[in-house]
Amino acid sequence: MAESLKHNSKTLTEGPDRAPARAMLRAVGLVDEDFNKPLIAVANTWSEVTPCNYHLRELAASIKEGIRDAGGTPIEFNTIVVSDGISMGTEGMKASLISREVVADSIELAVRGHLFDGVIAISGCDKTIPGCVMALARLNLPSLMLYGGSIMPGEFHGKPVSIQDVFEAVGSHSRGKMSTEELTELERRACPGAGACGGQFTANTMAIAFEFLGISPMGFNGIPALDPKKHEVSKECGKLLINMLKKNLRPRDIITRPALENAIAAIATTGGSTNGVLHLLSIAHELSVPLTIDDFDTINRKVPLLADLKPGGQYMAADLYQAGGTPLVAKWLLEAGHLQGEQITVTGRSLKEEAASAKETAGQQVLHRVANPIKPSGGLVILKGNLAPDGCVVKVAGHKKLTHKGPAKVFECEEDAFKAVQLGGIEAGDVVVIRYEGPQGGPGMREMLGVTSAIVGAGLGESVTLLTDGRFSGATHGLMAGHVAPEAAKGGPIAAVQNGDIINMDITNRRLDVELSDQDIQTRLKTWTPPTPRYTSGVMAKYAKLVSSASQGAVTS
Repeated sequence: MAESLKHNSKTLTEGPDRAPARAMLRAVGLVDEDFNKPLIAVANTWSEVTPCNYHLRELAASIKEGIRDAGGTPIEFNTIVVSDGISMGTEGMKASLISREVVADSIELAVRGHLFDGVIAISGCDKTIPGCVMALARLNLPSLMLYGGSIMPGEFHGKPVSIQDVFEAVGSHSRGKMSTEELTELERRACPGAGACGGQFTANTMAIAFEFLGISPMGFNGIPALDPKKHEVSKECGKLLINMLKKNLRPRDIITRPALENAIAAIATTGGSTNGVLHLLSIAHELSVPLTIDDFDTINRKVPLLADLKPGGQYMAADLYQAGGTPLVAKWLLEAGHLQGEQITVTGRSLKEEAASAKETAGQQVLHRVANPIKPSGGLVILKGNLAPDGCVVKVAGHKKLTHKGPAKVFECEEDAFKAVQLGGIEAGDVVVIRYEGPQGGPGMREMLGVTSAIVGAGLGESVTLLTDGRFSGATHGLMAGHVAPEAAKGGPIAAVQNGDIINMDITNRRLDVELSDQDIQTRLKTWTPPTPRYTSGVMAKYAKLVSSASQGAVTS
């Protein structure tokens, strides 16, 4: 049976002419019997640069044990990681979204180059998760993705805290609302160990989305990083991959239009990150599955907000796991007719079958019932208007304010806007406009968590709106519009905005407009000149030349 599963690797390892390849593989520990088994790639995103991925070597060891037990030969390799949380607010943040493409490209190249028969990808930090799945989609080998799991909350003044609290504390400190000593103590306590950001930020958003998509086993991603069960499911993933190989079950069988709609529903019902729009669009693109930015709004209108999770809510990802986890979310949405339950998953079972055994923990308060939701619609909305003809994304989970009208304060980069907040240059009623931070203009579409958190920390979260052609962290909350498209660097209307222009944001009617006529905007743009590229060589320059609009997923292929 094992030899029949060597669909690709037999070309690499069988026959007298492959003796040189076998000789080199023997040098890394393979023995005769290993060559008779399918070669399974373990694509790891382990790194010491971030706690999100710091523990993944240990999980990889458990995965490889499962592969061996099931009759396969595991071979592990690594990719890069760029930490959003560490690089946030610096020039380094421009590398974050670009790293998604590099992760995908590196996994694709390593697997194609060594003729693996199947792949298990292990992810942690934000961009490694979609980067892994993009690669699996391209390769279309029997494969799955396992998320390393959420960090546990820290504790400060008797309350649970996360990295979100540290970012917001910076704003409080700048306004004299928190002492330097308190800020330092919070810094020391916020991140107690390995694991990805603890709220329903981008990492946990994509983790649950990919369970609903079916490319990760239901319930596996939600187990916290340092929970002993994480090693149990890691080993199970190794066994599961060999079973997928036997069934010839591949990503193109799993990642379909209905499956992508299920993933969008997961993001909507949990108040997930705006980055989910970019990442699901990119995966649909890899498979040529029709999906547009408007589909997110259509589904969001139908699916209720059920999860009371940070940043807009009260609880952390670890609390969701304790409440019943992803399977319970799926079960309740299925019962309400909000999911397409017949969609196949990596186990070979349908989404409906995977969710059937879900159990609610008695007394849990994290998840609301469909009959009594937090909100009747989900946490993401898509706005269009004369400022965003191709759309922009707003996260509304945890907020009641649906409109804002005010004067623009325009900044050509994130750093200038942050300084203005720190120095008290932003006032209640303002609309902060940050441009030239889009996929091409950045390049790399930086997240604005530093600015948005400073606004909240300064006590302006309910009275100030921000819009940008850049991105937001999953930890961002408030009336903030990101991914404004077309971006300023491509001559989008946001490039025409001037200080004092009146901007209207209307969530109910899905509008983002500046009080200018189309003629006014075009007249201003006639005198506009594209900015000088910030990078003229290297990966940043290459990305800027290739990348598509945010409304199309900011893809480069």
